[in-house]
Amino acid sequence: MRKIGIITDTNSGMNASEAAACGVFLMPMPFTVNGRSYVENVNMDYAEFFERLAGGASVATSQPAPEDVTRCWDEALQSFDQVIYIPMSSALSGSCQSAMLFAQDYPDRVFVADNHRISISQKQSVYDAIKWRDEGLDAQQILQKLDETALDASIYLTVDDLKYLKKGGRITPSVAAIGTVLNIKPVLQIQGGRLDTYKKVRGLHAAQHTMVEAVRKDLETRFAGMPMLLRTAYTGDADVGRVWNAQVQARFPEFTVTGDPLPISIACHVGPGVVALGLMRKL
Repeated sequence: MRKIGIITDTNSGMNASEAAACGVFLMPMPFTVNGRSYVENVNMDYAEFFERLAGGASVATSQPAPEDVTRCWDEALQSFDQVIYIPMSSALSGSCQSAMLFAQDYPDRVFVADNHRISISQKQSVYDAIKWRDEGLDAQQILQKLDETALDASIYLTVDDLKYLKKGGRITPSVAAIGTVLNIKPVLQIQGGRLDTYKKVRGLHAAQHTMVEAVRKDLETRFAGMPMLLRTAYTGDADVGRVWNAQVQARFPEFTVTGDPLPISIACHVGPGVVALGLMRKL
């Protein structure tokens, strides 16, 4: 039986210690601050990033260099016969398509999964892949399973400052200006890898309530009768994340709810003060 390694990128929210604990290789996703390139927790940590952001720094993301991607694969292939790479959704970045192109030089050795997920749902896909591998599935079977279960997840999130969505072209400058004055909070959804507007409400409390009710609806309709996992996420202040996780736990006592910070590569696009709620199928 061939030995199979698992690789993901940091858009999954998986950090170095988590990856080491489960034997996963981690591809860092680069970002820039005022035009200079950084890697999270290598030459800039979470706290410093948000300090720079609060100071007005210009931030952006980019794809990892091809040689960085293949170097990670080569490292994994020193210990494994085949590797499965689970990057962020192709609907949100070109890095997945680029990886598929690079993988053509690694026939039957590197398998790239377009799992249509990001953040907390992407991280769960990594744990699912580990489970299937440990159950004896081969690389092609795991790839098929990741494709079959890709849409068994939802993420809802709300942003605190509309300027980051405006910068990314998600909303127009006039909508951002009016929304700021009226305290409009967009609730966004990620299903099938796409980021879309779910609803617009006034105030953070209403946005949080909307996310909770959206998850309840998913539990009663799309995922009725399925075993599910519930996760929260946040950007910036860890206390905000803890409070939000406790609120969700109180609303869903039948679940064990855990929370994670969203990685810097995602925070670049949504800014600080984001809270998110994710639902994904439990194998």
